[in-house]
Amino acid sequence: MAPADGLKFREMSFTLKDDIYIRYLSYLTKEALKNDLVGKCPVKIDIGAVYNAPPNMHTSVQNFHPLHKELVFDIDMTDYDDIRSCCSGAAVCDKCWVLMTAAIKVVDTTLRHDFGFKHIMWVFSGRRGVHCWVCDPRARKLSHDQRASIVDFLSLYGGKDKKVNLGQTGAGGALHPTLQRAYEQLLPFFEEMIDTQGWFDNKDKIDKLLESYLDPSVRGELSVDDDDQPGLVKWGELQDKVKSYLSKQGKKYTHAVQSVRTLLARLVFGHVYPRLDVNVSKHLNHLLKSPFCVHPKTGKVCVPIDPKQAAGFDPHDVPHVVQLHEELNTAAASGDLSKSNWKSTSLAPFIEYFREFVTQLSNDSRDAQLRAQQMQAKQGAAQAQQQHQDIAW
Repeated sequence: MAPADGLKFREMSFTLKDDIYIRYLSYLTKEALKNDLVGKCPVKIDIGAVYNAPPNMHTSVQNFHPLHKELVFDIDMTDYDDIRSCCSGAAVCDKCWVLMTAAIKVVDTTLRHDFGFKHIMWVFSGRRGVHCWVCDPRARKLSHDQRASIVDFLSLYGGKDKKVNLGQTGAGGALHPTLQRAYEQLLPFFEEMIDTQGWFDNKDKIDKLLESYLDPSVRGELSVDDDDQPGLVKWGELQDKVKSYLSKQGKKYTHAVQSVRTLLARLVFGHVYPRLDVNVSKHLNHLLKSPFCVHPKTGKVCVPIDPKQAAGFDPHDVPHVVQLHEELNTAAASGDLSKSNWKSTSLAPFIEYFREFVTQLSNDSRDAQLRAQQMQAKQGAAQAQQQHQDIAW
């Protein structure tokens, strides 16, 4: 049986020039990993699970299988192309990056408050999205089914029709407390993007939205007519019409009325709720790009993002490999070789944040292990005492 952790049992993969992909790499020491990195010079590095045997021996080991891995999430901007008007595909700008900020806020809050996770690392993908690594020991030991349950809890958007599914709502369309919290978090982002994306620019766009979200019998009553007002004004008008309609219906519970009761929430969630790549999170044998990897298409470094400062993160203002090369050369030219390292580059604050994260994780893991050992010792002493009493009796 492999130890609970260790580089020797951790799978890594390299993508080399010309899209040559190598899986099931593993290393006895960090020096061996460094030498292979320098020798192969991969354009991309991915990290996988910890296995029951060294991954580079997977063809010769019976019942080779993953033991544990961080719970990970992948959120990609391309999954929002149906609601973005500013960009599409791999392109991102300040207007649509708001979607990633919203995703970080909602997912991070849910993982901490609803599941009790503490050690959560967010990382810029280097191009068009974000990755999340939940590193708590409890998260790393989750089974496939447990991971799937967490992902299902977090997933609202999908299915064949790609519509929002809010599950069972309470009386009057009341949302589950987790969804209500998410709605309150997402509403400012939604309202910010109403004008930047033009969702409520004119009557035709609004009518198209209502056609997708409302029962046909009530669309006319909620139609917004004034084309001369800004999008936010029309959004406010729609909110007023929803409130007025529901006050007239009282406690009626028909499909049409229910579609109005949940309309505002479904509009917000349908546009700005996090859209997860569920397969990345569910499967233990899935790999994810390494933090601090250089993205092969952009040259940008996959730097960590402090979720508390996510609103201030700019994907266009992250260290670039050419920039780092120039910074190191400048430091070396000063004559002080001690300055020719990461501390003299724009990577410094990101590495310091990452080191602090790892230190806290290590300390908490060590303390948890110590508490478990102490509990085991107490239980052993209690059993020995009980056996002694039984013999004496």
